[in-house]
Amino acid sequence: MAGWRFVLWALAGAVILAGLVRAFIFDVYYIPSGSMQPLLEPGDRVLVSRTEYRSSEIQRGDVVVFDGRGSLAPLHSSDPVLKQALDATAQWLGLAGSDTVYIKRVIGVPGDRVACCTDGGGLTVNGQPIREPYLFPGDSGSETPFDVVVPEGRLWLLGDHRSDSADSRTLLGAPGGGLIPEERVIGRAQRILWPFERSSGIERLELDTVWQFVE
Repeated sequence: MAGWRFVLWALAGAVILAGLVRAFIFDVYYIPSGSMQPLLEPGDRVLVSRTEYRSSEIQRGDVVVFDGRGSLAPLHSSDPVLKQALDATAQWLGLAGSDTVYIKRVIGVPGDRVACCTDGGGLTVNGQPIREPYLFPGDSGSETPFDVVVPEGRLWLLGDHRSDSADSRTLLGAPGGGLIPEERVIGRAQRILWPFERSSGIERLELDTVWQFVE
């Protein structure tokens, strides 16, 4: 009997430790859609750092996970409590995505003016055309024109698969204008963990070499 108690206490301790790590250091998120293809595929699990932005700033080009409540997602859910609990458990285990958590790429940071479109269908940041090598093949910068100045404390976020992404463009004309509060950012996506054959790091882009302004 004492042995079973030890096993149960050990399991409980492991669950608590995992919960603390995922709450404060790293978390794992399930990718439910193709909005970030070709970088991320539906069903991928990605490792997200919750600590990186405590010591560094959010940069253009970063792939971030954020709480979309109040922007892309409603503030409250009308689902029954039991369903919410089961959904939360599946999300915690990495078996399902969340209706309120999203993953997108940072295109505009505070002070930037982000606009679309150039004659070639691309974006400009602060009046300069940019190259976006991560876009889904065949996609343009955006099919929806926009011209936005990002205020302090906000971000302009877009999916890499622009023709299949609900992102900041979706909220044009709504309160907040599609600008996501920086405080809602949970962390930066750092690595694809699963499936194993796709396991790889998600590096921060070197803005002067990859996500560079077109000369």
